[in-house]
Amino acid sequence: MAVSHQTFSQQRPNIILIMADDMGFSDIGSYGGEIPTPNIDQLATKGLRFSQFYNVGRCCPSRAALLTGLAPHQAGIGHMAEDPEKTGVNDWGVHGYRGYLNRNSVTLAEVLKQAGYHTYMTGKWHVGMHGKEKWPVGRGFEQFYGILSGGASHLKPFPPRGVTRNDGPMEYSFPKDFYDTDAFTDNAISFIKNQKDTKPFFLYLAHTAPHWPLQAKKEDYEQFVGKYMKGWDVVRQDRLKKQHALGFIKKEWGLASREMRPWEALTQKEKEDVDFRMAVYAAQMYNMDYNIGKLVRHLKETGKLDNTLIMFLSDNGACAEPYQELGGKDQSEVNDPFKFWAVSYGQGWANASNTPFKRFKVETYEGGIATPFIAYWPAGIKQQAGKWYNAPHHITDIMPTVIELAQTKYPTTFHNGNKIIPTEGISLVPAFKNGTGKQHEYLYWEHQDNCAIRWGKWKAVKKLNDKNWELYDLEKDRTENHNLAAMHPDLVKKLNDQWYKWANSHHVLPKGKQRDPYAKE
Repeated sequence: MAVSHQTFSQQRPNIILIMADDMGFSDIGSYGGEIPTPNIDQLATKGLRFSQFYNVGRCCPSRAALLTGLAPHQAGIGHMAEDPEKTGVNDWGVHGYRGYLNRNSVTLAEVLKQAGYHTYMTGKWHVGMHGKEKWPVGRGFEQFYGILSGGASHLKPFPPRGVTRNDGPMEYSFPKDFYDTDAFTDNAISFIKNQKDTKPFFLYLAHTAPHWPLQAKKEDYEQFVGKYMKGWDVVRQDRLKKQHALGFIKKEWGLASREMRPWEALTQKEKEDVDFRMAVYAAQMYNMDYNIGKLVRHLKETGKLDNTLIMFLSDNGACAEPYQELGGKDQSEVNDPFKFWAVSYGQGWANASNTPFKRFKVETYEGGIATPFIAYWPAGIKQQAGKWYNAPHHITDIMPTVIELAQTKYPTTFHNGNKIIPTEGISLVPAFKNGTGKQHEYLYWEHQDNCAIRWGKWKAVKKLNDKNWELYDLEKDRTENHNLAAMHPDLVKKLNDQWYKWANSHHVLPKGKQRDPYAKE
């Protein structure tokens, strides 16, 4: 990939990449939400907001794409990462589905470390854990504090989903007031504070908030209890109205179809229970925002903020797991530090979190793959500060952006001579500078048999084994309410052929056993 080294900031910036976990498209205030997120919103209103930024719809594949600039299948995580309880449980024995980042990919940290950056990470890794060569410190990060696998208890993250420092053992002892969002941020600040030289740094802060389990500090969730008794129908309409006022959602799109009963159909007890669940979810968001503010204040106090690029996004859309309207697990498990699996806020609130879009995490409708994306950089984003950028971009575009700003090159070989798969990402630097830039001709998705392709305003969606695609005109119908496939059969065939060409060349297919084409003899 050819990279321009002409940046519009003479001094290479510090780079901070903040990823939220399972956050819905409209959960932050600057994208329509009512949850107080003043610190993130300040980054948005003083930076550049993207209205059509895409992840790949699930936690570990999105992280693989983010870290490597490749399609997740190219990096080895087409499905899920290694399970914390079992070695190799998600290794399908084929290049696209190994369950960990392969050695034909290179991470942001590996590239930036060779370019003279310090490289720090806190939070959720989730792209390989069985073998320290797969850990953050084995993939370019100098310092790490966080969770190697997927989400964990926010209050007591015991092994096997526990907290690890660098390449040490998992931690078992936590102070009484431990909360992981605080701990991830405090350690990130500590890494920056303890840096002894003036070299630029790269920080990857991967929060587990607001992923289930629903666990928040009492002083945080108490302020939200009762505020959601107005119900999810009103919340959706309020968010939509605010999005219209912000100017990045078109009125003609309407609102995606309902995924739950009308609020008034719930019993009083059901309303009170899900009000409390949403209050805890809002508190998780509120605390994450507070901690982002704490990090920004530290940068300002130490004179580092002006030349620090901060990027913020989510790994997928809102999470409806386990696809129950009122939430997963018994109400008594909410805020229990020793309960974890699928203690969630439910399909009803996830539908509201994704306002105005359709469906959820894992799927390739807009509700699964659209994310807020905010870029804030006082020294570098000036003319575009406070504006919206409306062209489609993809999570793989972060790698070439970082490479250009670090004035370095994307390697062709790495890891003792292994061939590195070229990134197809496009640098966001022109968008930061003047609101223009090269665009992708096509964008592609596949996860857990959920397939999609976008070409200009057109998007086709289907399940892998289905014969027929759905087709949507995103300029007129980004909420995907009107399937136009029957009206445009030639276009559907074009997109079908293009998707399968991509799938066969990017290790999406076949999913069965095959020889790894990149394996050394």
